[in-house]
Amino acid sequence: MDEAPWIRFYEAGVPATIPYPDVSLPEALDRTVARHPDKVALRFFLDPRLPVPALTYRQLQDRTLRFATALFQLGVRKGDRVALMLPNCPQFVVAFYGTLRLGAIPVNTNPLYVSREMREQFEDSGCETLVLLDQFFPRLREIHAATRVRRVIVVDVADGLAWPFRLLLHVAQARRGERVRVRADADVHFFSDLVLRYPPTPPGADLAPQDVALLQYTGGTTGTPKAAMLTHRNLVANGLQAAAWFPRARDGQEVFLGAIPLFHVYGLTAVLLFGVAVAAEIVLLPRPRPVDVVLEALQRFRVTLFPGVPTLYAAVNAHPRVKQYDLRNGALCVSGAAPLPRETWEQFEALTGGRLVEGYGLTETSPLTHCTPLFGERRVGSIGVPMPDTEARIVDLTTREPLPPGQDGELAVRGPQVMAGYWNRPEDTAAALRDGWFLTGDIAHVDADGFFYVVDRRKDMIDVSGFKVLPREVEEVLYMHPKVLEAVVAGIPDAYRGETVKAFVVLRPGQQATAEQIVEFCRLHLAPFKIPRQVDFRSELPKSMVGKYLRRVLVEEEKARQTSA
Repeated sequence: MDEAPWIRFYEAGVPATIPYPDVSLPEALDRTVARHPDKVALRFFLDPRLPVPALTYRQLQDRTLRFATALFQLGVRKGDRVALMLPNCPQFVVAFYGTLRLGAIPVNTNPLYVSREMREQFEDSGCETLVLLDQFFPRLREIHAATRVRRVIVVDVADGLAWPFRLLLHVAQARRGERVRVRADADVHFFSDLVLRYPPTPPGADLAPQDVALLQYTGGTTGTPKAAMLTHRNLVANGLQAAAWFPRARDGQEVFLGAIPLFHVYGLTAVLLFGVAVAAEIVLLPRPRPVDVVLEALQRFRVTLFPGVPTLYAAVNAHPRVKQYDLRNGALCVSGAAPLPRETWEQFEALTGGRLVEGYGLTETSPLTHCTPLFGERRVGSIGVPMPDTEARIVDLTTREPLPPGQDGELAVRGPQVMAGYWNRPEDTAAALRDGWFLTGDIAHVDADGFFYVVDRRKDMIDVSGFKVLPREVEEVLYMHPKVLEAVVAGIPDAYRGETVKAFVVLRPGQQATAEQIVEFCRLHLAPFKIPRQVDFRSELPKSMVGKYLRRVLVEEEKARQTSA
């Protein structure tokens, strides 16, 4: 690490290496509670018209202990898997830490999953306990008998509200068709009842840093869902690495905005674990839409750190009334999950006076591995440099031998945040981990100074008559067009060429363009085989809850259309 070229670009106060205490995640929370017991830990910003419930760090600790006691009384033991199917809310945080206190393993489950996806994940993880929002209960009913789930704990997001606001929220939910009535029985319990019923005295669990703390599902490089086994050491280390990257963070004085979902490892680490590490006040948004909610939260709570994704920052920029909000609080913002267009960060910084930089990571790395120096040198198109104690290199796609600067290959990383392996998948683990190096599946290169540039996903490369086309290269050209707001490029099956390049485009409000105009623009900037042969104009593009474009959904739609034709 001392010889790594990127170290000299670290800002003052950022160390090349940091000490990692041998503690579990609950112990890390307890250390923060000892320092700041009465500091507000969580605020739940459900709706600007409603009161904002808050929990101090002492109250958060008490509830996690009570929930752990309740789980133990229900039969949960060390090593058992507990699925969490919740939006950003205080109950998610309580359930996450409460599960960990018993030595059980949380399994983050995407709230957008349909019944089939729920069943597959529950079966793969072997979970017998599920904590879910009441609105998702009908989906569980469809597949409950076909799963091993024996205990269901139901959450009502209105639990933290006082009367009459709780009643008003239930009435509003009923009007929108979102109110679901669930009856308690021997297998179905209410979260609020459990926390009130049981004392904060769970049995002690013998937790070791190398124990698996979380099963986090990822599509990985093959597209097959599999669970990364992230240990207590992985997650504690990545939270501390994030804290080290922000040397100006003031213990007990920061305000983090939790607009990205905690069930995704990016939100879990960048918002929750990093926030707990520096005793931040964490403002939880269960849904960052409409964007007015984000703007209101930024203004009302004077947010100092706002992790997000490019589409979220672009939505802030494009909001018609953005200048009516006071956003000039100098907030630090780290964008992840997708490439950050230059136009987006330049406009965002001009509007807010803050600093928006790009980071990089993967589910298998807890996730943060690279970031742009917050106030140091920023290179256009770069994901930045490796974080403390993180090694990175570019390897040949075939031989896996290290490549010199400037050559494209596969990005490999090594560090304390790299997973232990994939759950029940030894062959996938062996293919992805080589001597501690994780093969990311991303095509990238590094310059002589150690700044890394991700070119594209290896699995997303388009094969046009034997020529390789990287979707990101075409997308960057499309973003140069003054009428284009969003763009995704994918390889579509073609009987003659194998695959052909197709662009899916969202135009800026009030703009019009033809497919021929878009193609002609690309012809000025791309080799002939890279030019999109088809252009599909959309009002919106499919995105995950994190805000990542779902290229695979577009490809599947095209395949289904071709089959039908």
